[in-house]
Amino acid sequence: MGYHGYPRYACISINEVVCHGIPNANTILKDGDIVNIDITTILSGYHGDTSAMFCVGKVSDIARELVDTAKFCMEEGIRAAGERGAHWNDIGCAIQDIADEHGFSVVEDYCGHGIGRGFHEEPTVYHFRNYERCPFIEVGNVFTVEPMLNVGRPGTKTLADGWTAVTRDGSLSAQWEHTVVKTKDGIDILTLPR
Repeated sequence: MGYHGYPRYACISINEVVCHGIPNANTILKDGDIVNIDITTILSGYHGDTSAMFCVGKVSDIARELVDTAKFCMEEGIRAAGERGAHWNDIGCAIQDIADEHGFSVVEDYCGHGIGRGFHEEPTVYHFRNYERCPFIEVGNVFTVEPMLNVGRPGTKTLADGWTAVTRDGSLSAQWEHTVVKTKDGIDILTLPR
């Protein structure tokens, strides 16, 4: 609540809202909606950041495929990060390959991030293919993997409230997110439910 002026405790993003949707009592979910709920916790001074998608009633085939593909992209991005000798850009390459295979675009305006005592820390974690020279992911690095996929083009725009980001073309968007840590054995997901 109040992070850089954000007026709620959670982000709730519906259909074409890519991220940072501001919940309000006047919005009623309807059959066919897809919804992302994004929350952050602080435990013993450390942040955790996670989000998940939910389908309301019977959703269209393309909405279901988008939601499932976005989750698979997150999982494969995490898997790529856990490989021995993985570079930061391996995450985005794994995600982009899956999105391309399903015909979805990857949002480039938002990214994952390091996380710890600060909510948003270095490094920036890109979810799209990037061939720039990149350092290795080191044991002990804590970061988020949170790809956002659109049915249409990847462009976004921010609404007048200064927070709500929507797809520029009005197409559906989906996102999943976990906070993870690189270990000597791979990756531990820190935001799994018990």
